[in-house]
Amino acid sequence: MEIRKLAPHEEAPMPLLLLADPSPKLVEDYLQRGQCYVAVQDAAIVGVYVLLPTRPDTIELVNVAVDEAHQGKGIGKRLVLHAIEVAKASGYKTIEVGTGNSSLDQLALYQKCGFRMTWIDRDFFLRHYEQAIYENGIPLTDMVRLSRDM
Repeated sequence: MEIRKLAPHEEAPMPLLLLADPSPKLVEDYLQRGQCYVAVQDAAIVGVYVLLPTRPDTIELVNVAVDEAHQGKGIGKRLVLHAIEVAKASGYKTIEVGTGNSSLDQLALYQKCGFRMTWIDRDFFLRHYEQAIYENGIPLTDMVRLSRDM
């Protein structure tokens, strides 16, 4: 598997990006401002992430998604670790990520990759998404913010 930056002539893999963020409007917005990386296996895109500079010395990992047929194979962890390395090589001092209060697997993944919880953005998903979202039988309401210093 190869992880590489999406080429300027390539279209972003929207179906994958929408697995992690169901708002096409928000995804399009941060794609315009960020850098998209894809995981390619056997000539097919099986994973994606987007890095978005937010403040001096800080970058945010705003979307990490793996094709459902390829989940559970360590691709998500490889994407997160790759994003950390790209951020570090680009001179950033901190990388941040936000995930849902009900995103139990993602919360575990980010912590296994060295991220620590920093704060809760209460009612984030209620403010930014029109339809109710449930994961693991839990209403998605709050964004859990995590960060990792390089």
